[in-house]
Amino acid sequence: KGHCEVHERFTPEDIRSLRESHPGIIVLAHPECPPEVVAECDFSGSTAAMADYVGKERPARVVLLTECSMSDNVALQYPDLEFVRPCNLCPHMKRITLPKIRRALETMSHEVTVPPEIAVKARRSVECMLAFG
Repeated sequence: KGHCEVHERFTPEDIRSLRESHPGIIVLAHPECPPEVVAECDFSGSTAAMADYVGKERPARVVLLTECSMSDNVALQYPDLEFVRPCNLCPHMKRITLPKIRRALETMSHEVTVPPEIAVKARRSVECMLAFG
């Protein structure tokens, strides 16, 4: 089963602490957070869904429980809102750089082949993730 170490680090205690130190804060959590974290938050959705929520609801003070770069990107879109950022860095995402992406695309290197029986299951997961937002 797949998982995301960044989202798994958040706890219900983190949410309670955020609410105590930042009264009125709206807590948004990625659905890959533990179920008990999702249950304590105000909204759960993909990074895109959280960004949409912020744009539509315009909470005065908000925290996104996801990778800190993602929170930074949303905060740049809404400089008039207060973002609280408990930063959990993803070491794997930080290894991806524009020069590396360019090199991989130019040389068509780093091809990943997936056995057909796994591809069927993986495709369903990816399609579900994309549909989720």
